[in-house]
Amino acid sequence: MPLPARFPVASPYGSRPEEDDVMHRTPLVPRRTGTAAPSVRAAFITLLIAVVVVAGARLVLAAAGMQVMGMAEYSTLIPVVAAALLPLRQTLIVGLANLVVAILAYGILLPSMSHASRITVVTALVASILVSLAVCRARIAAERSLKGLMVARERLTLLSEASTRVGGTLDVARTAEELAEVAVRRFADQAAVDLFDPVLKGEEPARGPHAGPVTLRRAARRSVPAALAAAAPPDSSTVTYRRGSMPALSLLRGVPMHGQFTDAADGEECWPADPNGTGTQAPHSTLAVPLRARGVTLGAALFTRSRHRDPFDADDVLLAQEIAARAAVCVDNARRYTHERATSVALQRSLLPQAVPPQPAVQAVARYLPADIEAGVGGDWYDVIPLSGARVALVVGDVVGHGIRASAAMGRLRTAVRTLADIDLPPDELLTHLDDIVIRLQSETAPTPAGSGEDAVADADVGEFVATCLYMVYDPISRRCTAARAGHPPPAVVRPGEGARFLDLPAGPPLGVGGLPFETAEIQLPEGSLLALYTDGLVESPRHGLDERLERLLEVLSESKPTLQEACDHVLDLLVDDRTRDDRTRDDIALVVARTRALDDGHTIAWELLDDLSEVARARDLASLQVARWGLPEAAFLAELVVSELVTNAIRYGGSPVQLRLIRHDTLICEVSDSSNTAPHLRRARTFDEGGRGLFIVAQLAERWGTRQQSDGKTIWAELALPPATGPRAQGDAQSSRNGDVSRPTTAKQRGDLHGHRDGPAGRAPVGATPSANR
Repeated sequence: MPLPARFPVASPYGSRPEEDDVMHRTPLVPRRTGTAAPSVRAAFITLLIAVVVVAGARLVLAAAGMQVMGMAEYSTLIPVVAAALLPLRQTLIVGLANLVVAILAYGILLPSMSHASRITVVTALVASILVSLAVCRARIAAERSLKGLMVARERLTLLSEASTRVGGTLDVARTAEELAEVAVRRFADQAAVDLFDPVLKGEEPARGPHAGPVTLRRAARRSVPAALAAAAPPDSSTVTYRRGSMPALSLLRGVPMHGQFTDAADGEECWPADPNGTGTQAPHSTLAVPLRARGVTLGAALFTRSRHRDPFDADDVLLAQEIAARAAVCVDNARRYTHERATSVALQRSLLPQAVPPQPAVQAVARYLPADIEAGVGGDWYDVIPLSGARVALVVGDVVGHGIRASAAMGRLRTAVRTLADIDLPPDELLTHLDDIVIRLQSETAPTPAGSGEDAVADADVGEFVATCLYMVYDPISRRCTAARAGHPPPAVVRPGEGARFLDLPAGPPLGVGGLPFETAEIQLPEGSLLALYTDGLVESPRHGLDERLERLLEVLSESKPTLQEACDHVLDLLVDDRTRDDRTRDDIALVVARTRALDDGHTIAWELLDDLSEVARARDLASLQVARWGLPEAAFLAELVVSELVTNAIRYGGSPVQLRLIRHDTLICEVSDSSNTAPHLRRARTFDEGGRGLFIVAQLAERWGTRQQSDGKTIWAELALPPATGPRAQGDAQSSRNGDVSRPTTAKQRGDLHGHRDGPAGRAPVGATPSANR
């Protein structure tokens, strides 16, 4: 009899009652709660999770701007993905939290639920995952948009910084360096600026396409790390781009080009290899942008990035093009300024003496230093002017201000000084006339009240200008120096065996003030004294007082140097170096250093003549004999003729006393002085005129002639060129020369010998001209 079902039967295998009960209560049919159904559900959920993870990964990669690559590229992709995941960590935390919660809910709740409940939970799980995925996508899109805005902001900041930093100076090379410095680190790992050679010189490069190999000058180069910059070609080195290379094509087409070099040779032409030999800094992406301004191609800018950075994209190309366009305008502005400055400096230097001619009175050396590039050309000038009587004039001046107008005014004043010096005016009178000229120039260049347009711009730059000047005249015969200054720093003098000191000259007003007189001072200088004339640019400095700088000048001049060139360079080296150590040379500098000479009695002789026409013949004999004693028999005839004409005019139209003086140095100078202040005038006599030819004959025979006024009369002088010496010169009787006692020829033969040399300068002496007192 079977036992009731409610009584359990022991299992021979020791099974639990719960298991037996279940077996007795479960029908012998396959159930959906077996192993097959959970496997399907687990596979479904696993697939769903995998889809979510893969989709999320693709979204992360898309947010990072990358494409899904093969396994071989994962090693390169890992740092990029890590860098992209870092700003998205909050979004990933939320997505992963939702995914973990869903998986836990599935694993815990789903097995204990009924079939209907399980469907509901799975649906909720799928919906939760989909919602989490949507939220993740939305946040990734938002953060990606925010990242794009941040990148755009960084690019605008870089563009603004480039506009501020590039073009801060008017130097072409420095502007190129500023462009390279702005681009490195924030935009590229390496940057170079290559310009055509004429651009660096301030000239305009050739227009038109640049076909074939292109040769440029490397104006600037910057890179990270600094080791690459040290291995790069030096600045101003020549760089040649082969035909068909990316930089050459960019210059040819006039558009930016980016990518990689077509071959390794092109890359080696632009960038050096990694000095460490690791290859980690090899260019990964290269961008070439032409520098164009005002329709002219000035050069090219090259940018590269290494492999640890993103390659250049379209936005980077637009940014580089905008930076290069602004930098090109700055480079062209610097080029044009360089050209204009070079023109101004050339104009100014053409207005200055090209060389200091040798002078019998002094040995002079001059130096001129222009101002810096920002200050522009100045108005400083100097001059060494030969005067009559073997004298010399030393001039230094300064037109206040800078620019082409100051240079033009300087040229006009220098010409005026030379013209007034030819008249042989005393220093104070010369400065008075020069002051009137400056005042007249001020009235001529005064701005017009109704100026407009370009005239208004030009008038705004004119205004009133003033100038300073120092004028000194040194006589090597009397060893006397006469000087006057108009608002100019005093000259310095170093007498033999003494230290340097400033000459005590009255300080007159600057030129252009008007209404105030100028005073002259006379100083006796021994032979070998050193004179230093300079402009205020040498002694003025914002960081040092004027007295301190003047004392420094005296200290430097007191240091003895063997030659004038060394002394002049020594002054400039020390004073300009002290000034520019902390400050730039804002003003130009003119410096003249001269050592005085002396003409002893063996080079000059003078005679007093009576106020009688019979003295003309005596004057001819005295001059002829003295010239012969000086060893210049070839010049005897010309000396006789010139002395005859000058003495005749002095006796006939001047007043006593009359003095004849001869000076021999590089030339033979004949001077006749009288007490009259009336200056003679050169005129052309007509065919049948009996007189009026004396000065005309003198003008034809002499190299130079003129008149100078003195306090007690006037002096007419003529300068004769000396023929080359053919033998030893006779020294003559020194005592007789000093006393002026020269014997007259007593015989006709002797007189004929003195007058027999009539081979004067070819074409200069009139045919049949003979010395005569009746002129």
